[in-house]
Amino acid sequence: MVETLLKRLEGVSRFAHYGRVTRVVGLVIEAVGLDVALGELCEIESLVNGNVVPAEVVGFHEKGILLMPLGDLEGVHPGSAVRHLGTSLGVEVGPGLLGRVLDGLGSPMDGLGGVGPTVRVPLFSGPPNPLSRRPITEVFETGVRALDALLTLGKGQRIGVFSGSGVGKSTLLGMIARHASADVNVIALLGERGREVKDFIERALGEEGLARSVLVVATGDQSALIRARGALVATAIAEFFRDQGRHVLLILDSVTRVAMAWREIGLAVGEPPTTRGYPPSVFASLPRLLERAGNSSRGAITGIYSVLVEGDDLNEPVADHVRSILDGHIVLSRALASAGHFPAIDVLQSASRVRNEIMTAEHQAAALRFQGLMAAYREREDLISVGAYQPGSDPQTDLAIKLRAPMLKFLRQEPHECTSFTDSVAELTRIMASANPWRPGGSAE
Repeated sequence: MVETLLKRLEGVSRFAHYGRVTRVVGLVIEAVGLDVALGELCEIESLVNGNVVPAEVVGFHEKGILLMPLGDLEGVHPGSAVRHLGTSLGVEVGPGLLGRVLDGLGSPMDGLGGVGPTVRVPLFSGPPNPLSRRPITEVFETGVRALDALLTLGKGQRIGVFSGSGVGKSTLLGMIARHASADVNVIALLGERGREVKDFIERALGEEGLARSVLVVATGDQSALIRARGALVATAIAEFFRDQGRHVLLILDSVTRVAMAWREIGLAVGEPPTTRGYPPSVFASLPRLLERAGNSSRGAITGIYSVLVEGDDLNEPVADHVRSILDGHIVLSRALASAGHFPAIDVLQSASRVRNEIMTAEHQAAALRFQGLMAAYREREDLISVGAYQPGSDPQTDLAIKLRAPMLKFLRQEPHECTSFTDSVAELTRIMASANPWRPGGSAE
């Protein structure tokens, strides 16, 4: 008799499927009566209006569990039933995602129906084994002259675009997505204004770019949990296409807003604030997210992560931490943007850490010469602008003044304009060939 009862009990779930809400503080819901794990999903049922609010378990303490909603809290009241779903967040992936716009949880939001056959994958996965990562040996063509010629990127590289607001970040990302040499684009717009989403799709990306892209959108009015999960959804989709042997361009705009969402979640569940109010978990989560891009034994994810720097301070905590993780940084200058110079890439502050491994010797020499002349001009720019510089004082500065116009023309590019990598390098070489022989760090002869 006892053995029969024990066998029957073996098949009974250990989870209590229903609990109840005891308190709501800000965006944190406290509940009791559930045996759940971190990251699992629940539903909160309201008797007031029949509303069902999905929520995720984000913490617990001796008095109960802590949940954060994935929707509006309207109608939640003391004693609301909390149903344990027994699952964690995942995302449905498949080839039918191309050309589609998804919300922050991976569900279609473009009104075009289903996406065809899919498989469910978890949002959290580890990065490729460091020993299985293929080295970066191939050039990643962006179609942007300043990047291809001077800050050459490689397939599988992870690079940050650092800028303040209103400096042309979205336009540059749209240019790269539309013209880049990738099989698939996965673009995450996280924390953006609702107006900017359609503008990006129609103006920056265009029909041609959208056809080979998957967009993940979580606007700034949505919950911190959805904005944070949007980054994981986009990365999981990129990993799916990479595992098929494809080269994927992953654009995440922006890492800063994801970090802010993590900060909101961490502070809400009681984490102590540290640097500028960010809890320690934010700086632990950043490398776990960013390291998932790159080359694997099957395919490649080239990751471009935008970083919205507060007050144009490139040394603020998130920007500084992200820069230390990535394989290079592209800095957009407000001074250049104010002067009508687009894309506003400051090539002297920017760097690609893999450039020298994928450039030819001739290309590298021309790029160094170009940057050396730009540095010479910037060093004496104040003197030149007020007419105090005496020609002949410095041969490099004289040459920089002589080539100033063609160099600036080379760096400027219209959003719809695309220049192939070969043409960009050829034009760079032609401009530098018109200069006198010059050695980096030396003087003109």
